Amino acid sequence: MLKISGQARRDIAELRQVLDRAEAVLVGAGAGLSASAGFSYGGERFRRYFSDFEAKYGFHDMYSGGFYPFATLQEKWAYWSRFIFLNRYSDPPKPVYRDLRELIEDKDYFVLTTNVDHCFQKAGFDKQRLFYTQGDYGLWQCSVPCHSKTYDNEEIVRKMVQAQGFSVSPNGLEPPPDGVPKMTVPSELVPRCPKCGAPMTMNLRADATFAEDEGWHEAAARYGRFVGRHGAGRVLYLELGVGMNTPVIIKYPFWRMAMHNSESSYACINLSDAYAPPQILGRSVCIDSDIGGVISALKH
Repeated sequence: MLKISGQARRDIAELRQVLDRAEAVLVGAGAGLSASAGFSYGGERFRRYFSDFEAKYGFHDMYSGGFYPFATLQEKWAYWSRFIFLNRYSDPPKPVYRDLRELIEDKDYFVLTTNVDHCFQKAGFDKQRLFYTQGDYGLWQCSVPCHSKTYDNEEIVRKMVQAQGFSVSPNGLEPPPDGVPKMTVPSELVPRCPKCGAPMTMNLRADATFAEDEGWHEAAARYGRFVGRHGAGRVLYLELGVGMNTPVIIKYPFWRMAMHNSESSYACINLSDAYAPPQILGRSVCIDSDIGGVISALKH
């Protein structure tokens, strides 16, 4: 178990009491949760799978590479297929999501997340209790878009990475024997919209072209009903790894709901960025520590 400071240990004990008393738990999860589970976008993990793209184009992490204007669709999907497989179809190295599920599964819970890596469902969370607001690495959409339907990409992504010479496993990708993967995919694997023929793109909220499909609207409605049922009472608003990139999705709404419900509690676990506004500070537990270590300590 990760070593935890004395203050953090006292905060964890307080949070354990809050969780025990809670009638419902609303989890808000950001990128810090997946980072704690081992899904880093830079460093050794990036260099292991993208050193060829780094050498050619000069970007140094997966996130930056996702915005690069590749000259051809064959090269774009070579990059993105590796990215998708590693961050959507591979298991995270650490059991943080599974531990979180075991911690709250006996509660009436719901998860609101900006993460798009599907880790909650892979860890066994109930799909009906999840709302992925920003999309899913496992889905494609028309780039126009001419319609709002989304399409599962797993089968074609697997073919793409294998066409580059990688072998696949639940733990990730294994480079080709000579260590030199191809940086393009065959033209016949490049995805195109089945309705208008335009190139497909990722179902990720980057601009106004994001397609909110039927599943997205159903999940949004379930989230709304959960919030409506729990406008009062002992609700724990549990914020995990949420930064200030899109605070209007999780952080600010959680603060507002906690302010309006005097029986509720707010908790923020975030490495070097855990805080609460003065209006709810007396009902808040803010823990500046690794999320996985805190969740593990809460279980024991």
